[in-house]
Formats: sequence, C-alpha cells, structure tokens
Amino acid sequence: MTKSPSIHIQHHGEADVLEMVTVTVPPPAAGEIQIRQTAIGLNFADIYQRRGGHGPHSAAPFPITLGSQGAGVVEAVGLDVADFVPGQAVAYLYPGAYQVTQNVPAHRVVALPDWIPQDIAGANLLRGLTAEYLLRRLYVVHPGENVLVHAAAGGMGLILSQWARALGATVIGTVGSAPKAEVALAHGCHHVINYRSEDFVARTLELTDGTGVGVVYDAVGKDVFLPSLRCLRPRGLAVNYGTASGDVEAFDLQLLHAKSLSVCRPTLRSFVSDPLDLRTAAKAFFDAVRDGHVRLGIGQRYPLADVQRAHRDLETRATTGAPVLIP
Repeated sequence: MTKSPSIHIQHHGEADVLEMVTVTVPPPAAGEIQIRQTAIGLNFADIYQRRGGHGPHSAAPFPITLGSQGAGVVEAVGLDVADFVPGQAVAYLYPGAYQVTQNVPAHRVVALPDWIPQDIAGANLLRGLTAEYLLRRLYVVHPGENVLVHAAAGGMGLILSQWARALGATVIGTVGSAPKAEVALAHGCHHVINYRSEDFVARTLELTDGTGVGVVYDAVGKDVFLPSLRCLRPRGLAVNYGTASGDVEAFDLQLLHAKSLSVCRPTLRSFVSDPLDLRTAAKAFFDAVRDGHVRLGIGQRYPLADVQRAHRDLETRATTGAPVLIP
C-alpha cells in the first residue's frame, strides 16, 4: 500500500471546495499500472466538474478527485500488463488525476517518446489529442483554407493554431489582450483579433475578402457562438468544444439555413475511447511535435497544494498556454 496526497471535493462549488487529503493506493490490479506523477494537467473541464455543470464527466459519488490527464513514471504493473515496465515515462487520460500516485488501466496509458518531457506531456496531452481529432478527423483541414481559432493564446489555441498552420491553413485567432496577441502570433496565427477592441466578425470577413472561414474552433461558448456563425463561409462548420463563458443554449436553427451551416459539440472521449484510437492519435500528436509542427510549452506551474489559486487563475483567464500542477 502507498500513501498519496490527493485533491478531493466533498461537494460542488467554487475553488475553495478543493481540499488536500491523504489516500491509500493499493498495488495495481490486473491490467493496471501504478504511476507516480510528476505533472498533472489543468483543463477547463476540471472547472466544469468542480462546479457540477455540464461537461464530459459522468456523475460520480463524493468525494470526487478531479482531473483527467497526467504524466510520470511507472512504479509497478499489474498482472497481464506486457507493454509497460517500472521506470518507464508515460502519460495517460483517466479520471482522478489530481493525485500524486494512482492506478490507471493500461489501455488508457501511452508511452512517452524521448522528445516529449514528462511535464510537457502532463500539461498538453489532452489538448494535443483534442487538436488531433479537431483538425484531422472531425473536420479535415486542407491547405489554402481559412480557419478561426477562439482563445488562440490558451493552451488549446496554441496547439490548434500551430498545427492548422502546418497543415497549410491561414489561421485567424482571437484573444483578449495585446500581450496575448503577441503570444498567438508567435504560435501559428497569421492574423490576430483583439475582441476587446475590434469586432471579430467584421475583421474576420475583412481578412477573408468577405468569404468567411471554413471552420470556427470555439472553446469560449456563450459569448462568441452566435456571432461566429456569421464568420463562416457557405457549408462551414462551427465547432463548440468548450464553454469558458457559459453554455450555448437553445438557438434558432434558421440561422444555419441561408448558408447551409453545420454546428457540433464534440468531446475527446468519443474519439479516443478505443485503445487503438488513443494510441494512433497520440502518435500523430507526438510526431507533429517531433517534426516541429507544434512547439509545446507550459504556461504556469502550480504546486499541487496551490490548486485553489490555479483554478481561480484558469477561471478568470489569467493563464496563458497550458498550466500544470506539480506534485
């Protein structure tokens, strides 16, 4: 048995419901890997789960351990685990990540190549896999087309913008400040719009000679969803994959009619539920990093004990890039 610090919530609420406790972790069962984490990813989905709002998480009994991605070193393996060995660097997608040591099913774990440090993987794996399906499967980005990326200086926006540019697209990004505009321009965006000082719809149409973009990648939700529809070209697609400003509620489908638009609300879970899909997507992401198409970094580092501040910073959009908790 191993004693491990863990972050629990006993009920939904604001950041002050996050509390550190110590839990006992048993040896890994058959098909499991025990991982001693060195980096735990922070995502806005963690905020949804903490608040008890809509998101990709299923209802669970309290106490709940938040988080869904991390990286570290294999401590032990259970029976029937042949692909991993103690001492190996790995990353994973699995609930309960806000815990220093935890057991994870082997089919949710990927081996890390030499060119992906553990802290970079812990901060970016979920975002990289999300970018993979958004750019390569849900909507296949082709050379020469225009795409619009909201929150382009955030952890997801940085990866999406770089990878879309590497695929040959012209990337237009939106941000909320001049410093964030500089970050977005340095990470794939050809054009950046500060939505606090410019009308992003008018500017997007201007940049595309009135045609619009083929796809909008929207992690913001309520504040930008309806205006984003006006940025699309005929038969374009609005992808709402996050709701940082609030949920997109019922809207008039006739808004899609004139230009035959489509909208969708996907979640990564559906695209990597099969272990082969997970590892294929991870390889595509890792290869994009190896080939220089995507440069990864870490925005802010927070000690695990400082998780309340990390959540507050993420909620108020005070973070840039991919923040990470360090056990």
